[in-house]
Amino acid sequence: MAIHTISNNCLVVTISDHGAELQSLKSSDGKEYLWQGEPEFWARRSPILFPFVGALVNDSYRYHQTTYPSKQHGFARDMDFEFVGKEGSKIAFVLTANEETKKIYPFDFVLTVEYSLFNNELRVSWTVENRGEERMYYSIGAHPAFNLPLEMKREECYIQLDRAPRTITSISGRYAAGKTNVKDVVRILPNHTIRLDKELFANDALVFEDDQVHKVSLCTPSLDPFVEVAFDAPVVGIWSPYKKDCPFVCIEPWYGRCDDADFQGTLEERKWQNTLEAGEKKEYSYTITVM
Repeated sequence: MAIHTISNNCLVVTISDHGAELQSLKSSDGKEYLWQGEPEFWARRSPILFPFVGALVNDSYRYHQTTYPSKQHGFARDMDFEFVGKEGSKIAFVLTANEETKKIYPFDFVLTVEYSLFNNELRVSWTVENRGEERMYYSIGAHPAFNLPLEMKREECYIQLDRAPRTITSISGRYAAGKTNVKDVVRILPNHTIRLDKELFANDALVFEDDQVHKVSLCTPSLDPFVEVAFDAPVVGIWSPYKKDCPFVCIEPWYGRCDDADFQGTLEERKWQNTLEAGEKKEYSYTITVM
């Protein structure tokens, strides 16, 4: 496993070729913004979710009369990517379908991951390409975990949304259990803020669908932004382990989500599924801005 570094006048970023996973996001003065994977709470840092986001019913899916196994969040996070190259404050990695992946995902894909720095902003982009001869189905998403500001307790901090959401998708037992009025689940404070009370994550992540939210900020008790994540993804999850004194929060832009609890359909029928025709490619991205 090799570790690679890019930097500019504001940020120093390291990435592993295992999972093309972000390992560290530091300001030029040495402040670490990214959770460092202590297994007491959560052993990962910022996994890439592909070709599935979330859990599939029975950890499997059906496609063309065949049932394939699938772990939660797919397999890309656990595979070694090929280092493509580095130019200035930009770096790229690639994962290509092989005999191992085709046993669990029968598509000829290429996933390219690129990290780019612009002042105090890190842009993460994924390009998915279909090199096969049939339509390809997939989901993709991010799962970055951020340290709480200034070593504060979680319950002292807030998240701020760029707009007021109407509904929230509840997650129960790893699966989606339907939408409810957001006011029935969480207390929305002025300026679309939510206090990070431990009970907020008693069931699992907060999930906002239908393009309701496109920017989430992690804020101090005085509501000063510490780090913000901006995206055009239609779904975003906000999660922290339901454990006492957990010192991080994940802000997760998703192009996809877990199955509904009662889902019995095929791969093609999954909600928020993305498709590519033979020979097509598509780029997705999100940005992390540190304050």
